[in-house]
Amino acid sequence: MFGRLGRLVVHNPWKVIGVWLVAAVALVAFAPKLSDITNQDTASFLPDKYESVQAADLAEKQFPQSKDQSALTVFKRADGGALTAADEAKIKEIAAKLQAEKVKPVASGTARPAGEVSGVGPLQVSENKKIGLVDFSIAGDAQDKKVNEAVKDLRDATKPLVEGTDLKYGYTGGPAMMLDNEDAFKKAEAIVGIVTIVLIIVLLLLIYRSPVAAFLPIIVVGIVAMVAPAVIALLGKAFDFQVEQSLQTMLIVVLFGIGTDYILFLLFRYRERLRAGDDKKQAMIVAVERVGEAIASAAGAVVIAFGAMLLASLGSFKSMGPGLAIAVIVMAIAGLTLVPAVVSLLGPKVFWPSKGWQQQPQGTTFHKLGKMTGNKPVAVAVVSGVIMVALASGVLGFKADYDQIGQLPSGTESAKAMKDMQTGFPAGTLNPTQVFVASKDGKPLDRNAAEQFAVGLKGADGVGGVNVINPEKPGDGHVKYSDDGLYGEIKLVLKESPYTNAALDTIKPLRATADAQAPANTDVLVGGATGSFADVRDATNRDMKVIFPVAGLLIALILGLLLRSLVAPWYLILAVVLGYAATLGATVFVFQGLADHAGVMFMLPIMIYMFVVAIGTDYNILMIARLREEAQEGHEPRKAAALAVEHAGPSIAAAGVILAGTFASLMFAGVSMMMEMGFAVAVGICISAFVMSMFLVPAVTALIGHKAWWPGHADRPKAGHGGGHGEEDREPVLAGR
Repeated sequence: MFGRLGRLVVHNPWKVIGVWLVAAVALVAFAPKLSDITNQDTASFLPDKYESVQAADLAEKQFPQSKDQSALTVFKRADGGALTAADEAKIKEIAAKLQAEKVKPVASGTARPAGEVSGVGPLQVSENKKIGLVDFSIAGDAQDKKVNEAVKDLRDATKPLVEGTDLKYGYTGGPAMMLDNEDAFKKAEAIVGIVTIVLIIVLLLLIYRSPVAAFLPIIVVGIVAMVAPAVIALLGKAFDFQVEQSLQTMLIVVLFGIGTDYILFLLFRYRERLRAGDDKKQAMIVAVERVGEAIASAAGAVVIAFGAMLLASLGSFKSMGPGLAIAVIVMAIAGLTLVPAVVSLLGPKVFWPSKGWQQQPQGTTFHKLGKMTGNKPVAVAVVSGVIMVALASGVLGFKADYDQIGQLPSGTESAKAMKDMQTGFPAGTLNPTQVFVASKDGKPLDRNAAEQFAVGLKGADGVGGVNVINPEKPGDGHVKYSDDGLYGEIKLVLKESPYTNAALDTIKPLRATADAQAPANTDVLVGGATGSFADVRDATNRDMKVIFPVAGLLIALILGLLLRSLVAPWYLILAVVLGYAATLGATVFVFQGLADHAGVMFMLPIMIYMFVVAIGTDYNILMIARLREEAQEGHEPRKAAALAVEHAGPSIAAAGVILAGTFASLMFAGVSMMMEMGFAVAVGICISAFVMSMFLVPAVTALIGHKAWWPGHADRPKAGHGGGHGEEDREPVLAGR
């Protein structure tokens, strides 16, 4: 099949290139944008069965204003001293001016448009008198961009009012964090894009000594990078799914990483065939035929791994998986059509000005490594296995971190204001936990019982206080009632920052306490941001238990079909699982150990699964396919292992270095979650390429011998093959002399 595809593309290169260019222009011009289906609110991806979602639905129906977003203004004196009476009066004056300027009157019962400031709370002063808080309510959902724009307007409007006073201010809270987060992700996307492109060009120049080969992936992936987001957006609109905000940044890395892998696999084999004496067209046809199955299988494994995320209950996982799977499919199609078409036109000029494609280097590093693997498979397997097990031991200390504030760059306004606020108020003031009381018998709530219930919750573990309806009139009580009196809302201030694990740990016992102490004939729901992320944590834990085994079985199935074997897929999957654990363990050692983080990003295990397990499987597939090919040439298992490392090693090493470097560029993003992900995936790719695929897999295959291919015996020599590759077929060295 891939031989026919190769001939079709090589004999019609201009038609293939024309189709790609027309598709790219049409999709960019007429398709929706990826930003049209992007959702910034992680909690909004939760399914309806979770209590926080049910609480949010009740709030939207009975307390519409409780769904408004809170922009918390933190005031302090510039000298760090206690606020004076004059300072408090000035803050009230500033709030009144902002209220007069920003809060527009609306008719009773009329909903405010998203992004409009709906109200200003009274001044709250901390007990130590160092911090003053003013809460601005903004209409709209957390993910609505107009809400973020409103925060920007409030910041701009507040600045001239504070100038010339002894006060300093900063905005924090959900919308302010979202705004700073959005800006951070935009900067990250720009930095990652620049670093990725520069890195690929430099590394490919070192490998091929050719500017043509170095810029080829940039041009090809650049075209795919225009097509893939448009295709994802089209399908997102068609099937009504949203994507998480970090997808756009990940797409850059995934497309350049995987795309460069596929291009390298083809170019290395193309150069090998040129050295063997094939003309430029035949060399590319053979390259597609030999590598096409490995690329298609590798892409299939990645797509299945990403597609398995459809089984997730958390919508951010469910939507991110298909989005990345679509991008990989587009890239694989380009790798098997657009790349061969372009290279078949260029011919050996793709390696210009290097003449390395004309001669075969002798005594290469990979020849020596292959010889070592073939001669000492036990030692190689043991050493590589011990390295991976040692790194995997770090998993025992793994802790997930859900702290959005900690993931923001420390220099953002919202992070600084949050830190200031905590010097005078409980950390939970940032985003109070909502408790809703609902009548079960259709009668209005007993207000005395509801008030006693609210006051009683102050004694629950982790609760720092209960908000009163109006801080300037404490006698108004702690419960806000719906118009019909059937529902009540209570706001609890937790002692811990609302997104930390310590805060999340309070939700389950708080829900139990609330249920036990609920007034007669009422139901109680605990929601708010902390409740939402507690449910996100439960959903994440559930999803990992479902996704990992299903994906493993499906990838094993693909490997079984590729290799016609029931044995090899299982030790390959076990190697991948060990590589996964080693990657996560290494990340725990660095960030929880050396960097002293409270934990690592809660999505990191899924990210490692997506990029290390899914993409790292590419190298396993390329190596095992080459092992089979060498065996089919008539070589015994140990000799086949030696030749496979010698032949496939350079392309795996080159692809591994580039892909690891590509993901490492995320460490320049300045966003904690991106730094952790960049480190984890870069290390994971290095483990997959240089420990697992290069040494562990060929060594184990050599030890198992012919039984590795049972029952299909795909290692049987093909008719006419009896001596294997001569020196003229030896794979080039990484440096590409």
